[in-house]
Amino acid sequence: MDEPRWLTDEQQHAWRQVVEVLVRVPAALEAQLQRDSGLTHMGYLVLMTLSERPDRRLAMSKLARRASASLSRLSHVVARLEEKGWVRRERDAEDGRVQIAVLTDAGWDKVTESAPGHAEAVQQLIFDRLTTAQVRQLTRVAEALLETPLEVRPRPAAQ
Repeated sequence: MDEPRWLTDEQQHAWRQVVEVLVRVPAALEAQLQRDSGLTHMGYLVLMTLSERPDRRLAMSKLARRASASLSRLSHVVARLEEKGWVRRERDAEDGRVQIAVLTDAGWDKVTESAPGHAEAVQQLIFDRLTTAQVRQLTRVAEALLETPLEVRPRPAAQ
């Protein structure tokens, strides 16, 4: 088996900083959305994604991909949003096996009411702390990381 590719000291420091950002920013956004809107971050992502569609509709499988969630997790989130009257599910008229998530008028009101507070939270947590050059750099880094699918290949087995 090949030797492990250990992180250099510089990589280790960078990685630990990234992990901290990946933990603290979503937790802060979750807290803000819960406090101000009674929404989870995933619930907000679902409402926001549907609100950006001209017809406010999207197949559940596509919505799951856009939200980076499993279909099972998305189904639970949508069920909670349905209970609030913010989303409803319909069968696709052309393919009855496909479920469509539809943003209701109440859901539209909820997302438009929640968006200003969420945008302010993102401003405070991210953009108020960065220069314009750093924002451009952050964009380039994120694009580089997302350029190809994020998956870890298994290490080759010992010969």
